[in-house]
Amino acid sequence: METKYTEDQFEEFEKYDALSDQDIFTKIWTEPRRVFKFINDTQYEKYLYFLLIFAGIVRAFDRASSKDMGDHSSLPTIVFSCVVGGGMLGWISYYIYSALLSWTGKWLNGVGNTSSIYRMMAYAMIPSILGLVFLFLQIAVFGNDYFRSNTDYLESSIEGSIVFWISFSMEMLLSFASLVLMVIGLSEVQKFSIGKAIINLILPIAFIVVPIVLIVFIATVF
Repeated sequence: METKYTEDQFEEFEKYDALSDQDIFTKIWTEPRRVFKFINDTQYEKYLYFLLIFAGIVRAFDRASSKDMGDHSSLPTIVFSCVVGGGMLGWISYYIYSALLSWTGKWLNGVGNTSSIYRMMAYAMIPSILGLVFLFLQIAVFGNDYFRSNTDYLESSIEGSIVFWISFSMEMLLSFASLVLMVIGLSEVQKFSIGKAIINLILPIAFIVVPIVLIVFIATVF
């Protein structure tokens, strides 16, 4: 459905390099900085919550696979919990991460607030969300084995091996694309160089991981 804007909105958008709804999803692959500048300048939020729901589902399936949930849960239970639980609550982790990025970004003289980073992050997840297509393809072929530990995909049929390696490669490429978009988007929102944007993405993780490592180290020593 075509989006309709009022005259006041059109006059406001004339100040910017205006993009259509379709442009947001197509040009983000080839002109990401232009797209993120438009999103940030106009506070574009259409499809924001839709994207966050699916981003939460992506994170939930990644967690289910890394924790080998198939060893103790049925496939319907895993899919239901990831789709419903991830869709409803997955946005929380992205919001917390956005808040941490805003906080640590100020150490590097960044200007982006939590809302602007949160908004950018939702659209940066578009490639990873597309990766769900390949994830569901693997689930359709391997079933609960996809979520089990010690599953040897090389011992499956030729067709199964082809599906696994193609799907796995595409998921990795799309995840990397989201990471690249995250760096570019954060650079635009925070008015950073690419180098500073990468440092800012790492700082919140270090802020959480380092204290945990220290606590574990102290506990084991004493």
